Parts: sequence; C-alpha cells; structure tokens
Amino acid sequence: MSDMYDTHEQGERVKSWLRENGSAIVMGLVLAFGLMFGFKQWQQWETGKRQQASAEYQVLVGYIEQDRLDAAVPNYEVLKSEYPKSAYTAMASLVMAKARLNSGQADLAAKALTHAMENAQPDPVQVIARERLARVRLSQGDSAAALALLDGAPSDEGFESQFAEIRGDIHLSNGATEQAIESYRTSLELLDEGVGNRRYLVMKLEALGADVDGGEM
Repeated sequence: MSDMYDTHEQGERVKSWLRENGSAIVMGLVLAFGLMFGFKQWQQWETGKRQQASAEYQVLVGYIEQDRLDAAVPNYEVLKSEYPKSAYTAMASLVMAKARLNSGQADLAAKALTHAMENAQPDPVQVIARERLARVRLSQGDSAAALALLDGAPSDEGFESQFAEIRGDIHLSNGATEQAIESYRTSLELLDEGVGNRRYLVMKLEALGADVDGGEM
C-alpha cells in the first residue's frame, strides 16, 4: 500500500511540476527547433552566396584570359558590392590588378590592390595585396608610399623575404646602396629553399658589388 501511495504521490508531483514548467519546456523546444531550422537555412544561403560569387569569378577570369578586360569589369563590380568579404572577390582583385598592370593602367591596378588589402579574406591575401601594391607604388616613383605600405603592415608573416627585397628596391631607388645590399642579403637569408627567385636576388647583390656571403666584392 505504501508503495502505491509513493507512486501516486510521485505522479502528482510530476504533474504539478509540468503544470508549472511545461510552457517553458515547450518554448525551449520551439526555440531549439527554430535555431536548428534557421541554421540550416543560413547554411543554404551561405552555400548559395559562395556559388554565385564563384560563378562571377569564373566569368571574370574567362574574360581576362580572352584579353577582354573591359568586359570583366561588371563582374568585378558585382563581386565587390555583393560579396566584399568573399575569397573569390579577393582573388578577382589580384587578377584584375595584374591585368591592369599588363595594360599599362597602374593607377587602376593600385585601386584593385587597395581593395584587396582592405577587404580580402583570408588575411594572408591582404599581405600579398600590400606587397604587390608597394611594388606598384615604387614603379610609379613613389618610394615613400611604398615604404609606408611595408611599415604599416600588421604582419609580414610568410612574406618576410619579399618585404625585405622590396625594402632593398626602395633603398636602391633612393640611392642608399649599403642599405639596399643589407636588405637584399636579409631577403636572401629569409628565402625558403625552393621558394622565390634566389638567382635574381644574387644578381641584384652582384650588380651592387656585393657577394652573397655578406662580404663586399
């Protein structure tokens, strides 16, 4: 009898607890299912955006390969306005910059590289864009702007050798031969085996009368 009473009492307690907390449980379930559904919808939306950005990028590259730079501009503008943080937009900026340089349009190349430097994802692409923009500014005769770009880099991780080489080019353009040699040597030391044009750096040093071991010739 006591077991039956205990069971009955426990049942009544459960009913009472459900009356007091049932609405909260239901709301929790509604929120949980809502979040699950919303996350799925968000994933589908993100996938759709990536596919659309990829399509715009592929069309842009196709036009560039056909030497139809003007035709590629609308696709590039769509990428910048609709998908500013997409990796495809970052790659498109680098592609457009190269095409602009090949067409002798350094100012427009600099504009594309600036966009990539300020918006590109992932972050290493911003470093690549900064490095290339510094080279463009130097080619335009603005060594101060080129140096400011290097000095203003949040990080040069993975690109230490390239940054050092550009500093050497900047010093050389300013007539600071000793500083140029030092920067070129640093670039050579930081250059990973099999990466970059080691022979080109050696030629730069030799042209300045310096050997690659650090001694003057």
